[in-house]
Amino acid sequence: MRDSFSDYHPFINFLFFVSVIGFSLALTHPLAQFISLICAIIYAVSINGKKSLQFLLKFCLPTVLLTALINPVFNHKGATVLLSFSNGNPLTLESILYGLSAGAMLMTTLMWFSSFNRVMTTDKFIFLFGKAIPSLSLVFSMTLRFVPNFKSQLASVTEAQKSIGRDISSGSFVSRIKTAAVIFSVMVTWALENAIETADSMKSRGYGLKNRTFFAIYRFDKRDKYALILLCGCCSLIITGLFISAFDFRYFPDIHSAELNITTLPFYFVYFILCIIPVILNLKENIKWKTSVSKM
Repeated sequence: MRDSFSDYHPFINFLFFVSVIGFSLALTHPLAQFISLICAIIYAVSINGKKSLQFLLKFCLPTVLLTALINPVFNHKGATVLLSFSNGNPLTLESILYGLSAGAMLMTTLMWFSSFNRVMTTDKFIFLFGKAIPSLSLVFSMTLRFVPNFKSQLASVTEAQKSIGRDISSGSFVSRIKTAAVIFSVMVTWALENAIETADSMKSRGYGLKNRTFFAIYRFDKRDKYALILLCGCCSLIITGLFISAFDFRYFPDIHSAELNITTLPFYFVYFILCIIPVILNLKENIKWKTSVSKM
């Protein structure tokens, strides 16, 4: 599916991700966490495809399970004791559920950030913050580009070393260590040189000067205004729900949750609307495109 949400104004993209990531960290109610996690997975898969599924299965799920297993070992709070360890410390239901909640929160944040890296490109970030904080925006944009560029360069260097007989996957343990050290040294040198070249290039173009002008293709049009109204409306209602304790959930000393009734459920529906906005916009544009094609 084509990601039409990324064609919106960079401020709309940035405001959306700040909102959903912030609420994902602030709302600990399992239903709110489930809504954010499902929406994050759906959006990430729709724009990244199999890569997001692989990231989810290979990294995110093991992280959740590891968090759920480790937390009860160190956290012994809770009123519901399931059993006692040999050293006398209790294993409580609350600590297990809290570990699952913390792992789910981490997985949700990672999935949202995977979409963030795809939508918020370097030029968008510099467009938003280039005037206010030019140095910091440049460093942050370089950081966002570093991981994918580093992976691509690492693959090239590894293949080059392999072609001259330095294969990290074969040979004795000592030879593998030496080959890995050579590759690591090359990558560190490349990273430092690339950072210096980028900084010198931006400086030579007058980046960060007060009177410097720049060209931008982004315009805040009517659809961006509607999206901004929708985002602000959803965020305002969710914050209102926080103030009236609609999202309250407590793990310690015992589990206590805000009641799900006709008063609180609308706030969860609004939260779902907020998290699913990019998918709805993409589906809308996809339907519009297929309709226009069918009329040809």
